[in-house]
Amino acid sequence: MTDVPRHGRASLAFGFFAQGVAFALLVTRIPAIQDRYGVSDALLPVFLAAVPVLAGVGSVATERLVRRVPPSRLLRWSQPVVLLALLGVGAGDRMAVLAVALAAFGLAVGALDASMNMLGVSLQRAYGRSIMLGFHAAYSLGGILGASLAWVAAHGELALWVAYLPVVVVLLPAALLGSRWYADREGAGGAGEPQKGEAVGVGFKVLLPLCLVMTFAYIGDSTVSNWSAKYLQDVLGSSEQLATVPYNVYMVTTLVGRAVGDLGVRRFGAVAVVRGGAVVAAGGFAVVAGAPTAWVGMLGFTLLGLGLCVLVPQTFAAAGRLATDGRHGPGASDAAVARLNVFNYVGFLVGSPLVGALGDSWSYRGAMLVPMVLVLVTLVYARSFEPRTDRYGGGHERSRTADVGRGSNGV
Repeated sequence: MTDVPRHGRASLAFGFFAQGVAFALLVTRIPAIQDRYGVSDALLPVFLAAVPVLAGVGSVATERLVRRVPPSRLLRWSQPVVLLALLGVGAGDRMAVLAVALAAFGLAVGALDASMNMLGVSLQRAYGRSIMLGFHAAYSLGGILGASLAWVAAHGELALWVAYLPVVVVLLPAALLGSRWYADREGAGGAGEPQKGEAVGVGFKVLLPLCLVMTFAYIGDSTVSNWSAKYLQDVLGSSEQLATVPYNVYMVTTLVGRAVGDLGVRRFGAVAVVRGGAVVAAGGFAVVAGAPTAWVGMLGFTLLGLGLCVLVPQTFAAAGRLATDGRHGPGASDAAVARLNVFNYVGFLVGSPLVGALGDSWSYRGAMLVPMVLVLVTLVYARSFEPRTDRYGGGHERSRTADVGRGSNGV
């Protein structure tokens, strides 16, 4: 293993971390953002839905851009836009400013998520063993820090821009510096030249089971990120400060699950890990739906973190394996990841307004049962995670010969 993949792994992990911080600072302060801009409960789902729609657009655009621009370059410049858009959300005072800032956030997040996971999949292939959960663990660690900072800001009644500015000042230059060591796949669209063989991609029919799992996982995740604070405050009667805690608890257990998840995949295989995660997550939603107090609700969010944490990283990894089975061109892996990433936002797009609509028209407790059922459907598609030509774990790890040929600063 050369130094290029090692440096690329560390710098990419920091990119995941920074994104976790930024996203947590946004979603855990939704009630405060709603109050600052005077967004009504009826209008709030519209704003929440606009971000994943635009992120999906950004992901589709990324699929096309990586034919000529390395994913590392897209990641390098989309991350600062996300951080600056977050600051814009906190600094504005009119509805139009909020709309523009969230639009910029959504478009940049789409490019950021797609390019981040493209690099993660290629690095996993270089290492020849499961490491994707580790990258997403770094995201969870960032989410913990972001949620903790949000709690401090809410407890101290700090203005949103006061809470966001120091974070952006620290993370933005650090992310730009770390981007020097991003490592692209050998031959990935450098110097503005198209990739040979890129037209031979993974068909949608083959990707469909993974797309459905991604959608269901993010319906669950969006339920936690967008509604956990409001659920604890409005349904379980917690304070505003305590309402910021469920997402933090969720991210802590997500971090724990992902920190050991790669070992689980190597020992038991991806199929068993995905099945176990789906069952635990469904149990978490059941506990949240029936929780008599805020603290029992916390237990439910704890289970949700442990269950949902494995689904998304393993879905990206499975897509990467499908695209590198020898029947597809060199650009197929990046294209598959970008297409799959769109269903990340489909899940958010469906999950946020679905839970809100069911909560308003029926009951927020009842609304929690819908993502529970959808996560259980993942069991039907668990076989799609079976390793084929790329075998991680079970004594079938590939040679650790690096196929990541250069850092992005060499492009």
